[in-house]
Amino acid sequence: MNKKYAVIRAQGKQMTVSEGETFDIDQIEGDAGTSVTFEEVLLVSDEGVSKVGTPTLSSAKVTAKIVKQFRGKKLIAYRKNITHGFTKKIGHRQYRTQLVVESIAA
Repeated sequence: MNKKYAVIRAQGKQMTVSEGETFDIDQIEGDAGTSVTFEEVLLVSDEGVSKVGTPTLSSAKVTAKIVKQFRGKKLIAYRKNITHGFTKKIGHRQYRTQLVVESIAA
């Protein structure tokens, strides 16, 4: 059983998505429930038949809905200079958006 999936380019990264799947990307504008359309579709596969773009498919698009806006896991960075007795601990949490794919149109 083959399912429909697509490879999209979002924010300079390529990712494989399928209908009904949720995925996270760096923060994009919009509130929960807002629809987002990805026009840069590189590949669409349905029933084992694939369409590959050069570099993108002009007629294909992926529609997704924003589920929530959130902050990612905390990343810790350390700086240390032994000769001067200097240490510094820095934490960072990236803003992220969770999306669910509604449809893949080829």
